[in-house]
Amino acid sequence: MAEKYYNFINGEWCEASTGETFENRNPANWDEVIGVFPKSSKEDVDKAVRAAREAYEEWRLVPAPKRGMIIKKVGDLLTERKEEIARLMTREMGKVLAETRGDVQEGIDTAYYAVSEARRLFGHTAPSELPNKMNISFRMPIGVAGIITPWNFPMAIPTWKIFPALVSGNTVVFKPASDTPATATKLVEILLEAGLPPKVINLVHGTGNQVGIPIVEHPDVDLISFTGSSAVGRIINSKAGKDLKRVSLELGGKNGQIVMPDARLDLALDGVLWGAFGTTGQRCTATSRLILHKDIHDKFVDMLAERVSQLRLGDGLKPDTDVGPVINEGAREKIHSYVEIGKKEGATLLIGGEPATDGELARGWFYKPTIFVDVKPGMRIEQEEIFGPVLSVIKVNDFDEAIKVINDTEYGLSSSIYTQDVNLAFRAMRDINAGITYINGPTIGAEAHMPFGGTKHTGNGHREGGWEVYDFYTETKVVYVDFSGRLQRAQIDVDYD
Repeated sequence: MAEKYYNFINGEWCEASTGETFENRNPANWDEVIGVFPKSSKEDVDKAVRAAREAYEEWRLVPAPKRGMIIKKVGDLLTERKEEIARLMTREMGKVLAETRGDVQEGIDTAYYAVSEARRLFGHTAPSELPNKMNISFRMPIGVAGIITPWNFPMAIPTWKIFPALVSGNTVVFKPASDTPATATKLVEILLEAGLPPKVINLVHGTGNQVGIPIVEHPDVDLISFTGSSAVGRIINSKAGKDLKRVSLELGGKNGQIVMPDARLDLALDGVLWGAFGTTGQRCTATSRLILHKDIHDKFVDMLAERVSQLRLGDGLKPDTDVGPVINEGAREKIHSYVEIGKKEGATLLIGGEPATDGELARGWFYKPTIFVDVKPGMRIEQEEIFGPVLSVIKVNDFDEAIKVINDTEYGLSSSIYTQDVNLAFRAMRDINAGITYINGPTIGAEAHMPFGGTKHTGNGHREGGWEVYDFYTETKVVYVDFSGRLQRAQIDVDYD
């Protein structure tokens, strides 16, 4: 019998007010039910927000270093339970065990980094233009944070958002993806075990329409952090904007890897294999476009096809698996529809291009790693985010054309160039319009202590991770202290003559 899970609202584990539930299944074996979860509603959201609002008045007064020490304990517990959580995550969302261990490790790294930031919520002092007066600024918490996260990094991304929110003094209403609710529940359990006051964190399971949008629209939610598709991000931004809420959006990508003739081709090959087919291509930073200089195009394509043909699909818990399933049937159908679009557009299907249904693979949502060549700039498969194991190869004549192609999408998240020419490397750093650029590395591999995010339609300018995310979760408060004992009028009582 499948395990039954609950919401955590107002300090209690509870069922949804609707009494309804949904099943969470293993995408590598759809017959396996991981658990049964509450299918919540607007009423549950309201209870969670009211609890978070009540808890905020005490939590904001807890010294930030003390808040940080609770998150340090969370990091310790994640370290102790890394393998247990990784195995649950692989069953829940499919990626191979090495990757889910990395997902948990990113949460651990984020926790320990958050501890240090708890002592570095720096303000500023500045000289006053008037005598006997001081100017000071402080970082202050904002209130209730609505956290809405995706399924592809079910531990890492929630920690990117929740840890800095809590360290900054905010309380949280957390809606995880319906495809990965079990990992989210484990995170909340660990937060509580580490000593977080119960009402400070509230977990509400359910759909985007029934839970996510009510969080966004709730008048007592002060800020929203969302990671997901650009289409949903636009809806969230529009609805939250009506109430002038602070909103952070980390959205889509159509990331490119450039390979120049002087590159180490073996290294570039390893990079594109990991970038395109790690997490079965289900990353916002996945390498979905490979931009090859004409002088090495044919050779590199042959090398790539040989390596891709050797990738082994299967259950991510098995040690010999290279590529796991996609998250669900709908995702597989979307991926295959783009493959058909690519064929109609005139691209040449080099390898893959169909679901994998042999033997045990028939029990899950597997799709063969796919490569298109003869892809032209402007084709839909070259422009639109597919979110699956589909790589488009584009041939270019020179570096300038490569930069033009890599920049010619609506997204600007991650990018990569392989070259041993230091001049080209620095030109790429300057000229690629993206939030992240890797030199001689794949488009995936962000580190927890660095800002993460992109340009153009990849987001709205905020950054996850690193020190910059703490600016999102805090307000700047400016204080003027006048100890002159008389009225002093700034800009008026100043004589510069």
